[in-house]
Amino acid sequence: MVALSGHRPYPWTLLDFNVINLLVVFLVLLLSLTVHETAHAWTADRLGDPTARLLGRISLNPLVHIDPVGTVVLPLIAFSTGFPILGWAKPVPVNIAELGRGRRDFVLVAAAGPASNIALAVLAALALDVTWWSGSPFLLDFFLRVVEINLLLAIFNMIPVPPLDGGNVLGGLLPATLANSFDRWLRPYGFLILYALLLTDKLWALIGPTYYTLLLWLLQF
Repeated sequence: MVALSGHRPYPWTLLDFNVINLLVVFLVLLLSLTVHETAHAWTADRLGDPTARLLGRISLNPLVHIDPVGTVVLPLIAFSTGFPILGWAKPVPVNIAELGRGRRDFVLVAAAGPASNIALAVLAALALDVTWWSGSPFLLDFFLRVVEINLLLAIFNMIPVPPLDGGNVLGGLLPATLANSFDRWLRPYGFLILYALLLTDKLWALIGPTYYTLLLWLLQF
């Protein structure tokens, strides 16, 4: 899942959104979400749960991960209108009972998505450093978008509110009785909490400092 907003602090609002920029940002987002969901599926399979693999979700083909509304329609509306919207890809199904160490392995499955986005951001930062000498504005802009969007995906998804990955990580780390209460009382209201943060601009106050710290660090490679 990713927060999409036209409010001033978000990096994509600094772009002049002509059609080319819109397509570049959308394609980078699609690539990043695809890698994110594939990482969940691959990790679950490696840890004993074949559910995602049997559904064909261990794939870098974006078509198997796209949710038509959450991945296509809502992001395009957000980018083109500036209206604050939450977008998402098709969730990867995980059967905790099939995992070798149950809830402990589920923490790794949940964390794999954000970790893959951090890895993409690091690789793009390295590519940006190499591309700098080419003098190509398009390549520089492309790799910068990869860094920005993947950092946002990783940091946003680690907010400890279900259905985000951070909420699943926290739920897996809590003792079973607390985890059940956490899931029962918080998960039904997760989207409402996230929208409240987004619409009141508290979301950026929450993730902005970490985002800018990591962005500056990566761009100094």
